[in-house]
Amino acid sequence: MTQTYRRQNGPFRAGDRVQLTGPKGRMNTVTLEVGGEFHTHRGVLLHDAIIGQPDASVVVSNNEIEYLALRPLLTDFVMSMPRGAAIIYPKDAAQIIGSADIFPGARVVEAGVGSGALSLWLLRAIGDEGHLHSFERREEFSTVARGNVVGFLGAEPTNWDITIGDLTHTLGEVVEPGTADRVVLDMLAPWECLDAVSTALTPGGVLLCYIATVTQLSRVAEAIRGTGNFTEPDSSETIIRGWHVEGLAVRPDHRMIGHTGFLLTARRLAPGAVLPELKRRASKSDFSDADVEAWTPGALGERATSDKRLRKTGRIATAVADAATSAAASETSAEESAE
Repeated sequence: MTQTYRRQNGPFRAGDRVQLTGPKGRMNTVTLEVGGEFHTHRGVLLHDAIIGQPDASVVVSNNEIEYLALRPLLTDFVMSMPRGAAIIYPKDAAQIIGSADIFPGARVVEAGVGSGALSLWLLRAIGDEGHLHSFERREEFSTVARGNVVGFLGAEPTNWDITIGDLTHTLGEVVEPGTADRVVLDMLAPWECLDAVSTALTPGGVLLCYIATVTQLSRVAEAIRGTGNFTEPDSSETIIRGWHVEGLAVRPDHRMIGHTGFLLTARRLAPGAVLPELKRRASKSDFSDADVEAWTPGALGERATSDKRLRKTGRIATAVADAATSAAASETSAEESAE
């Protein structure tokens, strides 16, 4: 059954999120309401002046200030949505969709929901016929993720479920052995889940790990090789550099999105299959707990998200989701009345 989400095209309607760009390039995102107003120090812009206009229109405030009104893309939403944990950037999400070959109708397992950024990309890729099983250890993160997903789509997807708990212990309770097409792991120690993932994946299915540090990358690669259940792992990172192009002034941007994480992919072998041995140079492959601890986010100086901030972010995301579902319900009611 096809599920109806908030429309992503056509004229602006009440309940739509709109990205307003002013003369200096500053962007503000508002949710349209009948009779609503957008206030700045340069005047007032009426929501009614936007409602009914086509996407990408230029609207004018009471002080004749022009604003470009655009419906936010998923990339825009992800970069500005409430965060309980660090998000997977759009550049990495795009690579994950491609490298893991996420296809319409796929049965996907995602572990480490965070703020729901990757969940939105995966849901879009698998379509209505696919199913996304998400796993998260902390309920606070799942609240933020659910609020963000509903806030963007306007309704909670019926083909998405979140399980609270450790993937190692809960995956077998939710996913039948050999039925998952793809598994995406975004966690500190993905090597701890390889046995459970091996059981869940269908032969030929893809395992993709998103990891932050070099020692994590090395350890999970060796652990995957050690299981004997996967093809040779392939690793990469994605770095994007924008360019300034204005007349003859053509140069790289002064700022760029550099390293955010590594992607490692491997495919599940058929039961009983033995991967042909590859010749490689000898190297150190043994790890100690000290090796891993030296590269944890805390050891690198990253601040842990406090419980208080998580609860606040969860309330904000839930409020956005409630507003989205309320607007969608009002819109449906109005359309039914018109008919």
